[in-house]
Amino acid sequence: MPKTSEAQLKANAKHLASLDEFKVRVPKGKKDEYKAQAAAHGMSLNAYIIKLLEADKPQE
Repeated sequence: MPKTSEAQLKANAKHLASLDEFKVRVPKGKKDEYKAQAAAHGMSLNAYIIKLLEADKPQE
């Protein structure tokens, strides 16, 4: 497997710096259930959570 270049590492760090991050805690076993639910919609768990939050946001 090729080593990640310095340019790629720098680009990754720059991209991650443009994002906010938060942690969601769920009961044991629920994470896999939620991941399966997201996969059933053809999405990652992260994308699914963002979609649900955006759908619940009040319309401006």
